[in-house]
Amino acid sequence: MASLKSKVFIGLMRNRHFFKGRLQKETMGWDVQSVLKFRASCEKGAERFGKLPKGIQIKPEVINMVTSEWIVPANTRADKLIFYVHGGGYVSGSCNDHRNIVSKIALQTGMTNLLYEYGLAPENPYPAALNDSVKVYEAVLEKGYKPENIIIMGESAGGGLCLATLLALRDKKIPLPNAAVAIQPWTDLSCSGASYKTKNSVSLAPHNSWNVFSHYYTGKNDVKSPYISPLAGDLSGLPPVFISAGEADELFDDSKSFYEKAKKAGNDITFKPGKEMIHCYPLLSPFFPEATEAMNEIVTFVHKHALS
Repeated sequence: MASLKSKVFIGLMRNRHFFKGRLQKETMGWDVQSVLKFRASCEKGAERFGKLPKGIQIKPEVINMVTSEWIVPANTRADKLIFYVHGGGYVSGSCNDHRNIVSKIALQTGMTNLLYEYGLAPENPYPAALNDSVKVYEAVLEKGYKPENIIIMGESAGGGLCLATLLALRDKKIPLPNAAVAIQPWTDLSCSGASYKTKNSVSLAPHNSWNVFSHYYTGKNDVKSPYISPLAGDLSGLPPVFISAGEADELFDDSKSFYEKAKKAGNDITFKPGKEMIHCYPLLSPFFPEATEAMNEIVTFVHKHALS
């Protein structure tokens, strides 16, 4: 049974449209302006996370023409790295709106995180995000980081891009990171899983948003390309993967189905479903116990594969 703290916190988030004077949560429009409005709201929402936590240093850098930030906690090991892929439906997300989230991960893991701004749709549809991810990762290797000391991590669309990047690196015969963490990953941009219909009423995302995001990111490309929808790909030969997914979210089936297919392909993969939990709930640690427990599991996995 979910804790009282989680029920209150999730209830407030799920019904936040009331605080904006709306009786129902909004529906995402198909027009570009609706997408850009969503992006702006994500940037503004980042302001609610407050100041950067103590003990974090931000080192901006442009890497292969991609705006990036090294998020460095005190007493970090210089040779260890979390390669962080931000979420945002492929249409939003930046260093600005993810800096505080990733800083918490840096503090809890004790590892430097690299956060970067891949190209966003609709201005930069597929393959911009994937290409940017691959070239930044290659630059990291050129800087001297060893693949066995790198963990790739991402949430939501960033979780899906994290997994798609693994497939691209494998197929390009580029050395893979030692392990991967995907938090509520978007793995099927055809949005065909049952949870897109059964969980929409209890999820946090605006109605129809995933279909709109997919439309602008995929463009005229095949939505079943494994580099767009990693669930559709050959999942053999991956490093150890940890997947966390809240059950009260449209992307739950994407996470579960990827786990089942990757497991069948012979991979070392862990799946942690969160009963009654919402989208990317581990990132809400320490606001309620389930989020804290889930984040602790992620940290344990990271330490096992990066610090051992």
